[in-house]
This record gives sequence, C-alpha cells and structure tokens, in this order.
Amino acid sequence: MRTRIGLLLLAALLSMAGCASRDDVQYLNRDMDEVKNRIYQTEKELGSIRTETKEGTENTLKGFQKEFENMRKTIADLQAAQDITRVDIQSLSGKVDDVRQQAQKPSEEMSLMKEDFERRLAALEGKLANPEKAQSEVKAKEVTPEQMYQGGLDAFKSNEMQKARDIFTKFIGLYPKNALVANSHFWIGETYYNQKNYEQAILEYQEVIKNFSGKEKVPAAMLKQAMSFKELGDDKSAKYIYKKLIETYPRTEEAKRAKEKLKGLK
Repeated sequence: MRTRIGLLLLAALLSMAGCASRDDVQYLNRDMDEVKNRIYQTEKELGSIRTETKEGTENTLKGFQKEFENMRKTIADLQAAQDITRVDIQSLSGKVDDVRQQAQKPSEEMSLMKEDFERRLAALEGKLANPEKAQSEVKAKEVTPEQMYQGGLDAFKSNEMQKARDIFTKFIGLYPKNALVANSHFWIGETYYNQKNYEQAILEYQEVIKNFSGKEKVPAAMLKQAMSFKELGDDKSAKYIYKKLIETYPRTEEAKRAKEKLKGLK
C-alpha cells in the first residue's frame, strides 16, 4: 500500500515538475522575443544614427569646403586689391617725382637765366673795354652762315682760289656744326685741285669721305680724290677708289664717270 501511495506521489511530483518546465520555457521564449525586438529596435536606431551621422558629416564637410572656397576667393580679392594699391602707390610716387621736378624747374630756369645774364653782362663789359673789337664783331654777325658760304662759292667761281679757301676755312671755324661744313671741305679740296696741289686736295677730300659719310658730297669727293691720285701717277690708288665709289654709290653720276675713267687704267 505504502509502495503504491509513494508511486502516486512520485507521479504527481513528476507531473508538477513537467508543468513547471513548460511555463518556464514559455516565459523564456517571451523574454527572448522581447530581447530580439529590443535588439532589432536598437539596430534600427543605430542605423538611423549612422545615416544621420553620415549626412551630418557630409553636410559639415560641404560647409567647410564652401567656407574654404569663400576664404580662398577673399584672399584672391585681397591680393588683387594689394596689387592695385601697389600700382597706385607707384603712380603716386611718379606724380610726386613729377611735382618735385616741376618745383625744381623754376629754380633751374632762374639759374640758367642768371648765367645767361652774367654772360651777356661780361660780353657787354668786354665791348665797352674794346669798342673797335666790338664793332668788328657786330659786322661779322651781320653776315649769316649761308651768306659767308655763298661768298666762298662766288670767290671760287671768280677763280680767286686763295680767297675762297680762306672764306671756307673761316666758315668751318665759326660754324663747325653747320650742315654746309662738308661742302666747305670739298670746295677747299677743289681750290687745291685747281692749283694742282693734288696732295693737299687728297687730304681735304678725305675729310669729307671720313667724317661726313651721309652727305651728298661724298661721291664727288671720292671721284676727285681718285682723279688726284691719277694726276700724281698713283694709278693703283685711283683704281681702288673708283671701284669703291662704284660699289658704294652705284646709282650716282660720279659712279658713271668712275666706270668711264676705269677704262683708261691698266
């Protein structure tokens, strides 16, 4: 009997134990589902946070980039403004120099006027001290350079070679920068040539050839110099100058004459 009652109690306990295990399992399943839901919600929230963080980061980077571009543009504008300012400063500096020069001009002009006045005063004092010399200088000044040059030509045409030479020599001394100086040397050479002083003529023609290469009298001086050498019996020098004349001034009348004269030389 006791054994049977024990068996019944054992069976009841086992039955109760079995029932408790199923409830626990159900509770555990519900807890696991809840944990899963929480994990899902947490992952969802984390995904949302990641998206928002990414978008925020991109927007922030874009903002930084925009600000950087603005800063770079501002720096470029400042550089341009600085360049303009530098140019303006240089321009103002140039204007200041111009003003300074303009300010100096009156004093320079006054200085020049003073020097000119003192020179005139000294000349006047000299004239008063030597009235005869002053009178001769006044007479000389009444003759213009062109008139003096023409006087030399008139003397040459009248066959007054010494007088013509003296006038042309004086002309060169008084007006060394005058445009007619080259012509004066040439006519002095002509006076020597007409007097058969060929050596002096050669030297005077050389003055024209050497020192006045751009003047119209150069071809004529070369031709007459070659002719002077020919008169002295120096055919070799004459031939050389004729050829040089033809080569240097081929379209001149003197070059044509040089070609004709070359035919008579060996």
